[in-house]
Amino acid sequence: MSIKGDIAIVTGAASGIGQAIAVQLSKQGVHVVLVDINSCEDTISKMATDVSYIESLGDIRDENFVNATVNQTIERFGKIHILVNNAGTCCRKSLEDLTIDDWNRDLDTNLKAAFYFTKACVYPHMKEAKYGRIINISSISGMNGGVTSGQDGQGRSGAAYAASKGGIIAFTKWVAKELGPDGITCNSVAPGATATGITAGVPYDLSLQPVQRIGVPDDIAHAVLHFASREASYTTAQVLKVDGGLSIG
Repeated sequence: MSIKGDIAIVTGAASGIGQAIAVQLSKQGVHVVLVDINSCEDTISKMATDVSYIESLGDIRDENFVNATVNQTIERFGKIHILVNNAGTCCRKSLEDLTIDDWNRDLDTNLKAAFYFTKACVYPHMKEAKYGRIINISSISGMNGGVTSGQDGQGRSGAAYAASKGGIIAFTKWVAKELGPDGITCNSVAPGATATGITAGVPYDLSLQPVQRIGVPDDIAHAVLHFASREASYTTAQVLKVDGGLSIG
């Protein structure tokens, strides 16, 4: 792919989908800024050895941390080509049990942080370069109200998670509309049931899913690679469902 030498920021890079995205980007020759609240040592051990990286550890809900990460990226590499807003939390409580703290945690992590990073990367860096690839990790929960597998409610995500992921999809389309004239594309990948720390121990009914297996992080990472490429310059405002076909059920 034509992204060798590009610079990417990936949030939630310490594990799961974010780790897979960072590793797959590095294998394409992309230098990666690994953003997480936890150590990214395991991710670094899996990355290609002929690329550079920055590990930026902190709370992505803190705008000052976000701005510092972007500034550090520019100081080290001079440019930002790719932004992957991946980091997320998921509170699976019922609406009755959901607290405002639960709500704010999911909305701030999954949606507000994406706003912070997008704005910091675009203005002025991507806009001045007349180039950028922004990929937001949403979820089919943001499209179907939170049921991620089966009609019996198994695998149901929470109201805050579904709302945040639906918000990411709307945000993706708005950013694509506004920044398209500047050579910046913005797309979303919407995973279905995927084996990560967030889904550990959650029972999934795959009987209605054409591909009857749970997804793995690399399934999502390969979709991100397409949107990150220069070859995807005519693709923007799209939501790619990577869900084993569940969404047709």
